[in-house]
Parts: sequence; structure tokens; C-alpha cells
Amino acid sequence: MTGVLEAVGRGRRTGGRPPWRILTGVVGVALAALALLAVLAPSLLAPYSPTDTHALAAFQGPGATHPFGTDELGRDVLSRVVHGARLSLTIGVGATACGVLGGTLLGLLAAVGGRRADQMLMRAVDILLAFPELLLALLVVSVVGAGTANVVAAIGVAAVPNYARLVRAQALVVLRSGYVEAAVVLGRRRTAVVLRHVLPNVVGPLLVLATIGTGTAVVSGAALSFLGLGPAPPAPEWGAMLSDGREHLATAWWVGVFPGLAVTAVVLTLTVLGRRLQSRADGRGTL
Repeated sequence: MTGVLEAVGRGRRTGGRPPWRILTGVVGVALAALALLAVLAPSLLAPYSPTDTHALAAFQGPGATHPFGTDELGRDVLSRVVHGARLSLTIGVGATACGVLGGTLLGLLAAVGGRRADQMLMRAVDILLAFPELLLALLVVSVVGAGTANVVAAIGVAAVPNYARLVRAQALVVLRSGYVEAAVVLGRRRTAVVLRHVLPNVVGPLLVLATIGTGTAVVSGAALSFLGLGPAPPAPEWGAMLSDGREHLATAWWVGVFPGLAVTAVVLTLTVLGRRLQSRADGRGTL
């Protein structure tokens, strides 16, 4: 009985939210702020240059001088992880932006273009959805070639079907609402209806999916870089660092473990923030 009363009291003090939800929210915001700082001002967190080599300092373990150790060329792993945040997150955010833009256009065309256009576009989307995103991105990269820009475009193209389905579903709901039908009866142009009524109602769910999708795009970018299809060396990128570290896990585990932890932390942070945005949109809580 005492335990129940204590739990009720904690719920009242935290606005009805369990303590673990508050803790995950605080940790998520802190990690997001740290990632943003690494992107905007990496020199504040990185003690050394990410590309300078020091042969005599190769494979030094984590310590006071090099908190994350050094790699096979004597480069500071912490500095490379910090500077790699900018490149890895740029790939993730850029690919998500491409996917959102393409998916929004495709979804809106399917919703307002009539039955035939809807069927044709959605069948094409269904075909693309039959392929896993990473496999589809790998296929695009194999056609257009390796490189940062091509990786961003490939992951963005692979993400388009998911955003297109969401936008189409949300747009159809809004188009069938009473106030939109009244606007059409009053003679409003379809373009004005879409821009003023449909698009604003699509933004909320799209933002939630894009937040979670950015984490997926970061993983896909790291996977393509792991295969040697991403940014060219010696650019610090988490997937490429994982590829370099896999050969030294038995003797220098830190070379691959810390970039892997960075990828994991970013993906978990974006997923938590996305879920919180979804809960807030559904009226089930706040950030």
C-alpha cells in the first residue's frame, strides 16, 4: 500500500508522467544538444585535428591524452568521432530532406490528381516499398556512383515511398473534411486549398516521421560508408571508421567501438524525440 501511495505521489509531482519518461526525455535532449554542438562547433569538443597522423602514437589506448585512444595512423579517435558528427548528420538530415520533399510532392499529387493518377503513383510506391530502404539505396548508389552527394540522394530516394504514403493518407482525410468541401464549393482554386488547408495539416505527422527517419538515414549512410561508398578518406565518417575498426577489434577495440556508440546514441536520441513528438501530437503527453 505504501509503495502505491509513493508511486501516486511521484506521478502528481511530475504531472502524471513516470520518472523514467522524464529521465529519457532529459537524456535525449542532452544528447541532442551535444550532437548539435559537435556539428556547429566541433573544435570545442575535439582536442586534436581529425586528419593529422602521428605514426609513433598509433593504437594508443584510451587515456588522459587521448580519451578514446588513437587509430592505426595515430589519429585521435575522439576528434574523429566529434568531427564525424557533422558529416554523418549532414548525410542523414540531407537525405531526410530529399525524402520529405519528394514524398510530399508525390503524396499530394496522388491525393489531388484523381483516381487514375492515385492508382498509378501508389502502385509505383508499392513496388519501391517491396525493397528494403538500404537495399534500394545501395542499388541507386551502384548506378550513380559513390560519394557524399550520391549517398544523400540515394538514401533520400529510398525514403520517398514512406513519406509519400503518409502524406497521401493525411491529405485524403483533410480533403474529405467539411471545411475543405465548403471551400471547393465556394470556388477556391485547388492549389489554394492544398496550400492553405491540406499542407498545414500534413506537417505535424510528417515532422514526427522525419525525426525518426533521420535516425534511419544516419544508419543507412553509415552502412554505405562502411561498404566504401560514402565520403572519400581521410574524411571522418562514422561508418568508414567502423569499417576501419573492424580489423582491429581484437587488439584495438576502441577504434571501432566509439564510432558505433556514436551512431547508436544519435539513432536512439532521434527515436526518443520522435516518439515524444508523436505523443504530444496525439495529446498523450508533453516533451
